[in-house]
Amino acid sequence: MDSELEDLRKLRITTMEGVEGEDGEEAVEHDDVEEEEEEEEEEDEGVTVGFVEKPKNPRSLLRHLFPSKAGGVPAWLDPVNLPPEKSRTCGFCGEPLQFLLQIYAPISEKKSTFHRTLFVFMCPSMSCILRDQHEQWKREGGNLCRSVKVFRCQLPQTNPFYSSEPPRRDGTDKPLCAGVSLCCWCGTWKGEKLCSSCRKACYCSEKHQALHWRSGHKNDCRCIISSEASDSPLVSSTTLWPEYEIAIEEEYFFNSEVSEENSSSTSLVPTNNSKKDEMVLSLMDQFEADADKKSWASFQERLTRAPKQVLRYCRDPMARPLWPLSIGRPSKADIPSCSYCKGPLCYEFQIMPQLLYYFGVKNDPDSLDWATIVVYTCLESCEISMGYKEEFAWVQLYPTATLP
Repeated sequence: MDSELEDLRKLRITTMEGVEGEDGEEAVEHDDVEEEEEEEEEEDEGVTVGFVEKPKNPRSLLRHLFPSKAGGVPAWLDPVNLPPEKSRTCGFCGEPLQFLLQIYAPISEKKSTFHRTLFVFMCPSMSCILRDQHEQWKREGGNLCRSVKVFRCQLPQTNPFYSSEPPRRDGTDKPLCAGVSLCCWCGTWKGEKLCSSCRKACYCSEKHQALHWRSGHKNDCRCIISSEASDSPLVSSTTLWPEYEIAIEEEYFFNSEVSEENSSSTSLVPTNNSKKDEMVLSLMDQFEADADKKSWASFQERLTRAPKQVLRYCRDPMARPLWPLSIGRPSKADIPSCSYCKGPLCYEFQIMPQLLYYFGVKNDPDSLDWATIVVYTCLESCEISMGYKEEFAWVQLYPTATLP
């Protein structure tokens, strides 16, 4: 398998000549993508990789300890001014989005970004993710129907919610104020709808109210404990993804030479098992271009440094994502401007498909899947006065996925 990957890396990438678009301008998408391929190796320095691990103490993931975490419920940085109703639902099915992960990523050069967290939400329906593919290629920006959404929240050192002193992490840390009441079903979004009977249980949507009612609230309606003013909201849903802490390491700490045992047990491309090798080759057979095969081989080779990684982070303006495939990656023109300051967006981090394994997502034809999710954020991390600013996510799917 090693020699096979080496052969794939030597494949020549063929290019297409520029064609004119509808406005008579030469198309630049392919050139931009090829330029990103050439610059991809520049990402070697300064990349941080993230791994999931079960928290030793669940309280370590509370919001006033500024965690990076995946699954469960979000630890909102601003616990009061949460995203509005129109921003928290899938643009296709209309259901509330599910929390995927959050990354604590402060920027020390600016006072306004002393605390800064990025939150990723998505619809767990693969059919909505497939429909989302059409939307992300639109270039008008803003008001797109999306099933994957990213929110940025930032605070100065002195703010109404947290002490200006760093957390002691000895069990005595507390936030300065309580947050808004959260949905009793999902524990994620603001609970703006009250149960008309007990007047205590609150919900983000009528569907979550109905689900909670059928799951048992009908029987204990008058005994339920309100989640108001609580950092650990009462959550009744059993469909949330399992909760993990995200631990981070610099990628250069990992030797590029990994053992055969480690590679075969955790890499996306096994090196020992002949049956699994056949599955990989079957997937490669579906790649229609030499460029896809070379990208896939480079992607797998890079992952062998740290096969269990679920996240790659590098906010350097020159950084490039590690794309599994050539097909389905954006050109520079496909990335919109910031919806607030109109400045450029830059790549900040990407989510790897390994996260689905830790979430226990099945490998069924209609199960949730992705090749990578790449997040672009405002280069200046602008300071428009609102709690949560929506950023941009690009979802790359495997060629086996079928668009509706």
